[in-house]
Amino acid sequence: MSVAKYLKPTESELEILQVLWEKQNASVRDVHEELAKVKDVGYTTTLKLMQIMFEKGLVKRDASFKTHIYEASVSKKKAQKHLLKKMINTLFSGSSTELVIQALGNHKTSPEELNEIQQFLDNLKKR
Repeated sequence: MSVAKYLKPTESELEILQVLWEKQNASVRDVHEELAKVKDVGYTTTLKLMQIMFEKGLVKRDASFKTHIYEASVSKKKAQKHLLKKMINTLFSGSSTELVIQALGNHKTSPEELNEIQQFLDNLKKR
């Protein structure tokens, strides 16, 4: 199944995916404890979201242990690429230039980040 067909996570699901990408795999309890550090969320809410994510194909579940272990079904890089492409097409009418201008104009960018961006642009020009 292609990423485009099933990668439509909600904001809460993305938060869970972030935890799974960081930890590589985790139990519901592990994910819940990470989320609870930054937001008020109930354990049963985390459990239900992860069950839904399993049904949607966003996560895989290893049920061979007493405690189920979850991992993301798609890599962070693949998800970023897919969601960014979707956002550029829908929100910025296909213009990556508009996206970059918005991102750099509305976000404090460090000199290090600007240097990295400049190096990336220089490499693109060389191709």
